[in-house]
Amino acid sequence: MVKQKNGIRPRLTRRHLLSIWVTGIAAGMGTACANERIRGISMTTNRQKLQNSQAAEAGLLLARPTQPTIAALSGLQPLGLSDKRDALLYVPPTYQVKQPAPLVVMLHGAGGDARGGMKLLMPLADAAGLILLAPASRQQTWDIIFGNQYGWDIALIDTALAQVFSRYAIDQNRLAIGGFSDGASYALSVGITNGDLFSHVIAFSPGFMAPARQQGKPRLFISHGTRDQVLPIDRCSRKLVPQLKRAGYDVLYREFDGSHTIPSEIARNALSWFTETP
Repeated sequence: MVKQKNGIRPRLTRRHLLSIWVTGIAAGMGTACANERIRGISMTTNRQKLQNSQAAEAGLLLARPTQPTIAALSGLQPLGLSDKRDALLYVPPTYQVKQPAPLVVMLHGAGGDARGGMKLLMPLADAAGLILLAPASRQQTWDIIFGNQYGWDIALIDTALAQVFSRYAIDQNRLAIGGFSDGASYALSVGITNGDLFSHVIAFSPGFMAPARQQGKPRLFISHGTRDQVLPIDRCSRKLVPQLKRAGYDVLYREFDGSHTIPSEIARNALSWFTETP
């Protein structure tokens, strides 16, 4: 049953707001008996896999920042999660484990890859002391857009985040998900769904949003070109922004005279907003 919540109304089209569903997570894992240790470990592993799978289908990310336990490397590096479409991580040379760093998960547009997501903010990362994580979608675009349901891409992002959290100290008050075009639509969707994890969402020229739930109240930055021919502003951001404001979200909205792109000034504005807001 689809319900209206906080002024965000469901519309079952790709370029408009989709339904918000409240989806549960599987029950917690049981405790194995001491005299059945091997069987107990197997059952626990299976239940964990089931929990992770159900969470991914619900659009939920389970990874959370923790105290790093592994020595960290700086620079640009693959995470080794896939042979063909891996995730990339960039850590600035100024990173120090005693000083938690801001992190942005950046999502590429349709037909892109991890390098496409990484280049969106990488030129500004060193000056801001910013860690960037850029996953690649399993198909030509993100799962909710490709198949109208969450799943494999949420699972990969969750695995990537778990790896990053185990190695790097992350500022939980400066933890964002962002993207461009289809990546922006997915960032809005995942960011609102997981507002208890992400403090900020950065959406450059989004087309729609499809949150599975509304959790927390992350701050939102949205930009769009007035001459965008790919995702026209009147059908996209000019409809999304009022809906989000009515739902109680703190939205910083920037229109610019341009097409389907991210001007350098807009990128700098977004990063300044992310690093400076309380």
